[in-house]
Amino acid sequence: MPEKEPVLQLDGLSKHFGGLIAVNQVSLTIYPGEVVGLLGDNGAGKSTLIKMISGVYRPDQGTISIASTPVHFSTPMDARKAGIETIYQDLALCENLDASSNLFLGREPLKRRLGLFKELDRKLMQSEAHTLLEQLDIQIPDLTRPIRELSGGQRQAIAIARTIYWNARLLIMDEPTAALGVPEQRKVLQLIRTLRERGTPILLISHNMQDVFEVADRVIVLRQGRKVGERLIQETNQNEIISLITGSEQKGLHA
Repeated sequence: MPEKEPVLQLDGLSKHFGGLIAVNQVSLTIYPGEVVGLLGDNGAGKSTLIKMISGVYRPDQGTISIASTPVHFSTPMDARKAGIETIYQDLALCENLDASSNLFLGREPLKRRLGLFKELDRKLMQSEAHTLLEQLDIQIPDLTRPIRELSGGQRQAIAIARTIYWNARLLIMDEPTAALGVPEQRKVLQLIRTLRERGTPILLISHNMQDVFEVADRVIVLRQGRKVGERLIQETNQNEIISLITGSEQKGLHA
């Protein structure tokens, strides 16, 4: 692993729901410019873990550190202010609004009209959206069309672009290629590569192991709330990862 300061570090993170231990003493580190796949079967604890990182849940034990500084998130907005952006499967887009409005959702720029009244600076929003999408090679023919009229891949691209515009220090992506056709899956994977080249670290949750092996540098496996394996992609294969997910092969953690 390169000698860099980690963007995100989890130390002994745990979360209980009554008698259920959803996440049990999980530690991991993510460095700048790397894609880390988070894999595990349903109920393995992936969703609970990312919800703790993104401020939805508060850990019962353990610490979350950003750039080596411990942080405590009470709300998702706290996490966003710290630079952690999460794209869930539902994308959290307003389908009646256009692309530029979604990019600035909740953080709309205002301008003064007649020196007295404030109104949305739609011209700035359109200009910034056009520039950003062009930089990321995202093709949206008409930025004034409502999001609901765009394809699934285009909507995913808008959600990704929004995080980049707001300078995400860490991007969490939950099943980004689910329900997409093959061409749109390829485009989303290319966007992930582009973000990695820009230095944005990504925590990628996916059931599509082929996608993970295409774009990830490392993979971390959870099973029954515990971290049971961590491998460099170039030093493992899909069969080994499946064995870790199912528990059919017991191995120590990768150093």
